[in-house]
Amino acid sequence: MSKVKYQRLGDIVNFKRGYDLPAHQRKQGNYPVVSSSGISGYHSEYKADGEGIVTGRYGTLGEMHYVNGKYWPHNTALYVTDFKGNYPKYVYYLLKCLGNLKTSDKSAVPGVNRNDLHALFVPYIANGQENIAAVLSSIDQKIEINNRINAELEAMAKNLYDYWFVQFDFPDENGKPYKSSGGEMVYSKELKREIPAGWKVKELHQIANITMGQSPEGSSYNEEGKGIVFFQGSTDFGIRFPNIRQYTTEPSRLAKAGDILLSVRAPVGTMNIADIDCCIGRGLAALNSKDGFDAYLFYVMEYFKRLFDRRNSEGTTFGSITKSDLFSLQVAYPNNLVLKAYNDVIAINNKLVLKNQKENQQLAALRDWLLPMLMNGQVQVTDTKNH
Repeated sequence: MSKVKYQRLGDIVNFKRGYDLPAHQRKQGNYPVVSSSGISGYHSEYKADGEGIVTGRYGTLGEMHYVNGKYWPHNTALYVTDFKGNYPKYVYYLLKCLGNLKTSDKSAVPGVNRNDLHALFVPYIANGQENIAAVLSSIDQKIEINNRINAELEAMAKNLYDYWFVQFDFPDENGKPYKSSGGEMVYSKELKREIPAGWKVKELHQIANITMGQSPEGSSYNEEGKGIVFFQGSTDFGIRFPNIRQYTTEPSRLAKAGDILLSVRAPVGTMNIADIDCCIGRGLAALNSKDGFDAYLFYVMEYFKRLFDRRNSEGTTFGSITKSDLFSLQVAYPNNLVLKAYNDVIAINNKLVLKNQKENQQLAALRDWLLPMLMNGQVQVTDTKNH
């Protein structure tokens, strides 16, 4: 049975401030630079080696990042230099339990003082640390596997969209790539490029039902579940589905489960899928296909996002996109046979992505429920090596 006592954090680990690395001194390499928000790039040199934990000094306070190998801890972060005989993964999960870390009031920028951290008294289990870490790690590993599968599926869908609808090498009536096999192309004045014969140039509002968000009265917001779920903007977005933070009793503009939720304010073009009927605020628009090809429409919007991102990188910043601009986006629209063929393939992928993401939500909820109880000794773990 694991016995819990309270101990100074400084007796369990030792934190140290990370190292300066100005942008002009950073050289491309293989060693991750770990800052307050996680890996922020790579460098040709490293300052730490082995298992480590990094947390923010400024900005993102309280987030814990586990690393294993050679890395450069950035000066925006604190990192563990000594685990003092404790199992590193156990310490990682223990630190994730601390919640909001104590901030320093000696600076205009919120920060964490390592001496304050060392002085904190935390629940501590001396024996069975590896078993506790193994239980929580197994959940995180399954989440990561699902994320990798989803990333592969989404990359395949994007590549197929590019191949069919940008390069125009969708299968012709003989199953051969259309353009590469000499399929007829005609010049489009609207798009200023050639498109397959028989395809039409349509504006987004002609192929999609679009609802522009509108924020309800602030007095109607609540976190008690009264009314309907309310998503204000991309700050509510998760990996694929938004995170429920608040509700409204006075919904204005509604989206349905399955709708594409599009950020119309910076970052313009970021997307999630609504997995519940909801109210959307002015930072979002909701879209669904008029012809029932939602899988196709999703990757149309992914393509537009890449165009927005490219313009941002070229210095033309999109702080927002207006209703008029959104409605008038133009796309080369194929016939229903091509649309159905693409949609049928991608819909299968999307179902698997949805299944994996739902499973991840359940796994994350289980982990977050177990985490404090394991650390406080309320739940015991048998020796995982014997099972």
